[in-house]
Amino acid sequence: MTALSGETVVVSRQEHTPGPGQEPGGRSKASPTGRLALMAAGVTVVLWASAFVAIRSAGRDFSPGALALGRLVCGSMVLGLVARARREGWPPRAAWPGIVTSGVLWFGVYMVALNWGEQKVDAGTAAIVVSLGPIIIALLSGWRLNEGFPRGVLAGVAVSFAGVVVVGVATAGTGHASVAGVLLCLMAALAFAIAVVSQKPALRYASALQVTTCGAAIGALACLPFSGQLVSQLATAPFSATLQVCYLGVFPTAIGFTTWAYALARTPAAKMGATTYLVPAITVLISWAVLGQVPTWLAIIGGTLCLVGVALSRRHPRAPVKPGQFSQEPRENT
Repeated sequence: MTALSGETVVVSRQEHTPGPGQEPGGRSKASPTGRLALMAAGVTVVLWASAFVAIRSAGRDFSPGALALGRLVCGSMVLGLVARARREGWPPRAAWPGIVTSGVLWFGVYMVALNWGEQKVDAGTAAIVVSLGPIIIALLSGWRLNEGFPRGVLAGVAVSFAGVVVVGVATAGTGHASVAGVLLCLMAALAFAIAVVSQKPALRYASALQVTTCGAAIGALACLPFSGQLVSQLATAPFSATLQVCYLGVFPTAIGFTTWAYALARTPAAKMGATTYLVPAITVLISWAVLGQVPTWLAIIGGTLCLVGVALSRRHPRAPVKPGQFSQEPRENT
């Protein structure tokens, strides 16, 4: 209030009230659904990181196609039983284009190309080439999904990719990286990126479990040409290798892909793609704990860069203050 010539004039001032999902000062805050999506993404990256260790071990006894088919058969069976118990039913027709595309490219082409490529190049080179995938996702989602190109996400992707390169240099072997191996890893990265951008619209019409169950079944059908190899190699492989194939099917595939789909339905595709940069860092830690492979300082630095990049990509931007709004409490003038 202001006292002027014996009269009292009320000066109105609009306070800034936080909008939905915002804290005082305009900063966004995570909703309960957002926190659940973040937890689901965390489960995914841990399980996918463990998959690289299992693939490296099981790949001694199973060829790339047989390993992918065995993994998908186990995953599809578990997913089918869960979907039936939950009475999920068939996805709507509108979801099928994205389900089929992601099923063929991600569950089929990606898994076979990655398994095959890792046999022809060292783990470090494979990690660097495959990690082009999130960059492609950021570009495709900005164009095809109209998500735009947020500076924070792009900066996070760039920092994380630099971290993957450092990890790749630290874990690179002395063997020769063949052109075929690099091309196979590049094919895996492209298949991964296109599949994610195709899967996102499907999740508007179908649940995460429906999309994952049908996608895994389609991927298994695409890998059926390798069924002869799988049968013959199951007869000669040690029981431990068969268990690793079952582990890949149940945990990184059935659980990991379902939690991924849940998070993707509630998170921009570019942000989810950037989150996968945590996988190389966690893989280094799992290899240390399970295989006794002590990480070098270079690998630790690279892993730290990956963490920083993902944190940058997932920062909540400060919402702009509209004209007539104030971020601080107004004071009374006398």
